[in-house]
Amino acid sequence: MSSAALETAYLIGRLDRLARSGVNVAGLNPAQWEALRYLSRANRFSRTPAALADYAGSTRGTISQTLIALEQKGLASRQASRRDGRSVELALTRRGEAVLRNDPLKRLAGDIAVATGGDPGALLATLQAILSATIARNDGRAFGICRTCRYFRCNAEPTSASPHHCSLLDEPLSDADSGAICQEHDDEAAA
Repeated sequence: MSSAALETAYLIGRLDRLARSGVNVAGLNPAQWEALRYLSRANRFSRTPAALADYAGSTRGTISQTLIALEQKGLASRQASRRDGRSVELALTRRGEAVLRNDPLKRLAGDIAVATGGDPGALLATLQAILSATIARNDGRAFGICRTCRYFRCNAEPTSASPHHCSLLDEPLSDADSGAICQEHDDEAAA
């Protein structure tokens, strides 16, 4: 391993710590912020405690405590799944959505935009490749944007409010769904 690679890893770790410093905004700790961010980006099939735990690389017990705190603060809610009454679906409340508008991670996004001259595409691709390698090494789930999945069918029902379709789950998908992250994601390249 090169010293530049190790220095890069140190910088990523430091950026993470600095981005999290002062994140006690709105009385939320870093795990609570991460859960809110996940819930705002996940599709309806992936807003479950188990999927959140997989995404965060955390235990289900830790995630349970995080969700209890978010519910007590009025930022998230849970209800029995409409698809499967045995599981739970999570959602952001309006208050949770409002808190996310002031997400401290947006400051880091601003720094990235400035440092890349407003074109973070190369940096994004590099970080995605690093994340993929780390997930594979840790035997984790990839998650990914619905419309990039091998099971996504674009405009399967073009006149419908949910024009797209997931052929894995046999479920209709809206335009909003197509841009959300999904626990069932399977990269098109793997097809």
